[in-house]
Amino acid sequence: MRRILTLVLPVALAVCAGTPKTSATAAEAAAAPKADRPEVKVGDQWSYHCVDYFGVKSERLWVVTSVDPTGIRATENGQPLALSPDMNEVESPRRKDTDRRLLSFPLAVDKQWNAEDKFSEHESKTGSEGTSKIHVNVTGYEKVRVGSGEFDAFKLKSMGDFSANNGTRSWVGTSQSTYWYAPGARAIVKIESSTGSAQAGCELVKLQLQP
Repeated sequence: MRRILTLVLPVALAVCAGTPKTSATAAEAAAAPKADRPEVKVGDQWSYHCVDYFGVKSERLWVVTSVDPTGIRATENGQPLALSPDMNEVESPRRKDTDRRLLSFPLAVDKQWNAEDKFSEHESKTGSEGTSKIHVNVTGYEKVRVGSGEFDAFKLKSMGDFSANNGTRSWVGTSQSTYWYAPGARAIVKIESSTGSAQAGCELVKLQLQP
C-alpha cells in the first residue's frame, strides 16, 4: 500500500499543478485582441508619406466620399479611389487590382489566408500588368509609432511571388511585406515592402476620423 501511495501522490500533484496553467491559457485566449471590419465613414481622411521601389517619394491623401455594402468610394489626391469593404485597394490613380487582399476581417493573431491578384499599373516607370499570389499571416499585436502618433496595431506579414510584363519584356520575382493595421485608425498605418534588393513603404502621417 505504501508503494502505491508513493506512485500515485506525485501524479496527483502533477495534475493539480497543471490545472492553473491550463486556466490561464484559456483566459489569455479569451482576452486575445480581435478586430472587426472598421466602420469607415464619409469624411474620414488618411494622409500617407510613401516611397516606391524606385526611390520616388510621394504624398497620398485619401478622403472617403461614400460607403455602401459593395465597397468604399474615396479620392486619392483628388482622383478616384475604390476600396473593398475590407479597405483593400481595388482601383487607384496608380493601379487596378482584382484581389489585393492585405486585410481580411475579422482579424486575430495567427489568422492566415491566401490571395491571387491580377493587376495593372497606371502610373509607374514599368507600366506593367501581371499576376501575384500571396500568403498573409497575422503575426502579432503590438504598439507602433508613425508620424501621426502611436497605435495599438495588428502586425501582418505577406509573402508571395509575381509575374509581370510591360509589352516589351516579362519578369518574375518574389515579394514580401510587413505592415500594421490599427483599429483606432481604421486603416493600415505602416507598410514596409521589398522585392529583391528594392524596398518601398508608406507611413501614416496624419488622419482625421469622423465620430
